[in-house]
Amino acid sequence: MSRIGKKPVPLPNGVTASVDGKTVRVKGPKGELSLKLVHEVDASVGEDGITVTPRADMERGRQMWGLSRTLVNNLVVGVTQGFTQRMEISGVGYRAAVQGKNLNLQLGFSHDISYPIPPGINIVAEKPTALSISGTDKQLVGQVAAEIRSYRPPEPYKGKGVKYAGEHIRRKEGKKK
Repeated sequence: MSRIGKKPVPLPNGVTASVDGKTVRVKGPKGELSLKLVHEVDASVGEDGITVTPRADMERGRQMWGLSRTLVNNLVVGVTQGFTQRMEISGVGYRAAVQGKNLNLQLGFSHDISYPIPPGINIVAEKPTALSISGTDKQLVGQVAAEIRSYRPPEPYKGKGVKYAGEHIRRKEGKKK
């Protein structure tokens, strides 16, 4: 039995949900999101919220039960509060700026990197060395943050690069004489 899967996903005021076959649609103040569930789990909307149950007592159904409930919960949180990922850029001359629908990154290469901002994502350059990525889809926010980090991951000797806010970089000792 999944402890997470047994709990229904509560629907706050102003949020409506519908289940059409295997598709769960959630509509709230920040927008509308949908999720296609796997074949082994079912969802239903009741007075206490959205309930996810496995279809049969099979191993894969039990495996996907808690995951599916968490994904449905992410839909509800996304349309009510949204998700935010903060990033820090450290290094001499490293900076970022939002120009229209592109994020312009200067990360020590001979050229600037122009990253097109996908629809549904909002990127704010709070400072030239601090970014805030926000949106309603948790997976998309994390994917955009990972792609930006992959252009120049932090290196272990000086710690230069793009990192998540609060991420600890294990530092190595440099060359000795």
